[in-house]
Amino acid sequence: MRDHPIPPVTEALQYRAIGLVRGIYRPAGPEVFSRGFLRIDQEEGMDIEAVVLGKVISLMKRHLSLDDSHLWVVYPRSRDSEHLHLQISGVWEPSILNNPSKSKKTSNHNEKLNQLDQGDNYFSIRGELIYTKPEEEDLVIKIRQELRPGRKKPLPFKLKLRGNIPFDFLRHFVSLEVIRLGQELHVKEYNIISPMKNRNLIKSNPRNSLKDKN
Repeated sequence: MRDHPIPPVTEALQYRAIGLVRGIYRPAGPEVFSRGFLRIDQEEGMDIEAVVLGKVISLMKRHLSLDDSHLWVVYPRSRDSEHLHLQISGVWEPSILNNPSKSKKTSNHNEKLNQLDQGDNYFSIRGELIYTKPEEEDLVIKIRQELRPGRKKPLPFKLKLRGNIPFDFLRHFVSLEVIRLGQELHVKEYNIISPMKNRNLIKSNPRNSLKDKN
């Protein structure tokens, strides 16, 4: 098992949007387990819309108490400017996952194992900067999802963030360290990786077209 829920980057232009949020998951209803919200620890009244991805449902039902708070591994989405949406892809609790027989039991030692240096609201975002308005701290990152065997090519999605990245870096691939504040994701640090290639120019070049056919 890895010693961190967010895997290391393996490629320079590796897209991703993944993070950590601690809270109690509440299903939308008794017959709707996979859709609900996360009630965030130490933030009274803060509920974030969430869905549970299929591979996690059995783990949650068999090994976790939904009455307790957990550190969830999530994929963020921004469907509108005022609300964050999270896809729960896993849970980070080595004390349980390394020894399922201890499920639904806690101790001070176990809690230390489950904690991470980055904190409970850390996100790693990597993608193309397609919009930035530094004076208002608005920016948008385009993220392309990995193509999986046997599935249709996924469409890229856009993630709205709060932060100040100069306009000079528009259309560059960027790596961001982000923290969640309420319903918003705020850029803490950014690293400019490289300018993006112009896909339109590549497609319009006859030589490139011939290469693609051969």
